[in-house]
Amino acid sequence: MRALVFIASCGVFACSGAPPDQGPGEPADGYECAGTGARFATAVTSHHFGPGQAFGQDHFPEAVLGPPQGGGCCSGSLAVTSLGDGGYVVLEFDRDVIVDGPGPDFLVFENPFQSSESTPETVYAELGTVSVSQDGETWATYPCVADAYPYGSCAGWRPVLANAESNPIDPPTLDAGGDPFDLADLGLAWARYVRIEDRLEADGGIGTFDSDGAAILNPGCP
Repeated sequence: MRALVFIASCGVFACSGAPPDQGPGEPADGYECAGTGARFATAVTSHHFGPGQAFGQDHFPEAVLGPPQGGGCCSGSLAVTSLGDGGYVVLEFDRDVIVDGPGPDFLVFENPFQSSESTPETVYAELGTVSVSQDGETWATYPCVADAYPYGSCAGWRPVLANAESNPIDPPTLDAGGDPFDLADLGLAWARYVRIEDRLEADGGIGTFDSDGAAILNPGCP
């Protein structure tokens, strides 16, 4: 994998505009990393809370930034922010981007839980649709269409095992739990923004997405 670079004095890949487009699997070049980039989301660039559930919105954006505070396989975390029905949040990472590498490239965290460790199919899922963008304007979206376990390319159905207070995982790995996503599935070489949107359910059968942030598995600036 070629080094991803950006200019030290100009912040997050902003010195001379967005990095040039590359083919799948090829990170952008022409930029120099200003030290180690953030692996967990550090900022919210935009959001909208939908109606209905408002849990944790008084602790926003703190609850969706930094490492997750997962409750393990069988207990949902309370350190989250509900997006409300159809709400969304856009996350970014200080001095870093997600690049397409081996396996999944980033994780999205919610607070699903199972009835027992041995019965993953009993998970209480609150689904969200995940999109990624290089410029914050043009988005590529993972299809979130499943209405029964397993929930495919949706976020919000794999329990979060990492907890920043009891077992911090830095840098993040798949051991953290949460929902993994691969940029290769969208034909993208890199992405700077992650958008998570609560998936509205016509029958109300699946609850509102409770965000606990996101993490980079394959960073541009490790």
